[in-house]
Amino acid sequence: MPANLPPQYYVLEREFKAERDTAEKLRLAKELLRMMPKHKGTDKLQAEMKAKISKLTKLLASGGQKGGGGGAARTEQPDHVEREGAGQVIIIGPPNSGKSSLLDCFTNAHPIVAEFPYSTREPQPGMMSFQSIQIQLVDTPPISPDLFETYLLGIIRNADLICLVAGLNDDDFVERLDFLVDKLKQRRIVLVGKEREVEEGGLSPSDVGVAYKKTIIAAHKIDDDSRLPRMEKLREIYPDFDIIRSSILDDESLENLQQGIYQGLNIIRVFTKTVGHDPDFKDPIILKPGASVDEAAFALHKDFARKLKFAKVWGEGKHDGQRVQKTFILNDGDIIEFHI
Repeated sequence: MPANLPPQYYVLEREFKAERDTAEKLRLAKELLRMMPKHKGTDKLQAEMKAKISKLTKLLASGGQKGGGGGAARTEQPDHVEREGAGQVIIIGPPNSGKSSLLDCFTNAHPIVAEFPYSTREPQPGMMSFQSIQIQLVDTPPISPDLFETYLLGIIRNADLICLVAGLNDDDFVERLDFLVDKLKQRRIVLVGKEREVEEGGLSPSDVGVAYKKTIIAAHKIDDDSRLPRMEKLREIYPDFDIIRSSILDDESLENLQQGIYQGLNIIRVFTKTVGHDPDFKDPIILKPGASVDEAAFALHKDFARKLKFAKVWGEGKHDGQRVQKTFILNDGDIIEFHI
């Protein structure tokens, strides 16, 4: 029986064969296995790929790194950061762009903030309070011609949002940003200003394995108006991105960046209340825009959603305690009372 593999498979297979980094090769192998049609014609191919995945997993766990002329030892790399809070935002940027200073300002984490480059050597998470929610920020090692930690690829791919920090105190900030963006694109991660929708007909072969990551840009270290022309330069180069001025010396700019991070996550908060009690504003349900009452109930528990009869909603543009059905669409800040 023929395998009937899709054209996208062969594109990804060539990339898999050429890849030398173990972690990235393992990710590609898993993607190839997922893409294979599941029938008798691919039984042997599936078994071979599962064996490769097992071998790569063991190699990675043992600290081995395949590449060049053979195996070479490497230290274990933190290629995964457990997601916490309402969303995970990965902070990336060139050396000395100010990534760590933002983490220090926004969270209780205590990263090394130094004038010398490469002070951040591994991912460091922290929780940023924003209104009624907690958002996870993750500082990362810089990306430059002198340093590129390949384990960052997996972390960036799994993020809900990327915050690209451009240090506008650097005369070469354009070249440094171009290098970073191009480097990620070479590894099939494309930074985009808007969430990309898949067109009718599905992915093209060139899109297979590509991660299009929603990104905002922090135009950082604008301590006075003399650097505003550089921010305008950023707008020319990246016209489709939200670019937010920031400085650790300007509280208003930091608040604007926090707001930009929240908006970039593209989420809504829905608060709950029980019958006869005040709303709980401490732990909202986090949903995507356009979510329904039924989806909010399911976020609490699938059995709860199954038993739900109706709900009452409070919010802007609604009657207080308006009775609604499961399909009612919720907005950010709504208060919902479930009835089962």
